[in-house]
Amino acid sequence: METMHVLKITMPATALRSKVALPLVWGAALIATAAHAEALATLDTYLKTTQSGQATFTQTVTNAAKPADAGKTSTGVFAFKRPKQFRFDYEKPFKQTIVADGKSLWLYDADLNQVTQRSQAQLLDATPAALVASANNIQALQKHFVLENSPAKDKLEWVKAVPRNREAQIKDVMIGFEGKELRRLEILDACGQRAVMEFATVTPRPAKTSFNYKPSAGADVLKQ
Repeated sequence: METMHVLKITMPATALRSKVALPLVWGAALIATAAHAEALATLDTYLKTTQSGQATFTQTVTNAAKPADAGKTSTGVFAFKRPKQFRFDYEKPFKQTIVADGKSLWLYDADLNQVTQRSQAQLLDATPAALVASANNIQALQKHFVLENSPAKDKLEWVKAVPRNREAQIKDVMIGFEGKELRRLEILDACGQRAVMEFATVTPRPAKTSFNYKPSAGADVLKQ
């Protein structure tokens, strides 16, 4: 089976093939410097003040045990409106779409002309998507994740998020900030796959961005 790293929800193999691992659509710093200590505060400010936005992204999925491998790379556009709406439009190498409209989560594979619909309730709180697009404050995240500052690397300040649920498909998520800007998510799953999502600067969400989804005529719709 393939999995979506942004959501980390296991899907049927016919819905998401091995051609691309979706997403988006997850070490303690024992002695933190003043800069490190600001990372959690930056995350809290980001959650509270960035209520909507849009950014292009690049996602690379590799096997954590084989870091030298090139992995699979995909690109697209991410948009969100807190607290319950977001969409990931994967554009290359294959077109796929993830939309959360507030009630349902839709996953569309253009090549298969196949849509998977799932109830959104209680589905996203403990996923990487909640870290960037769903939760409104750090307290909401702490219900589902243990959050801690992590040492700076790659000129970014980091927060490490570990799911409280020991049976979660995600092992941990590293959230990287450049100043006040979200720049990167590094998601390590329980199977040893690592997904790195790099974001361009988040800009105001265009008014035309739609979080409503209607399957196209003739699409095969799977309800779960």
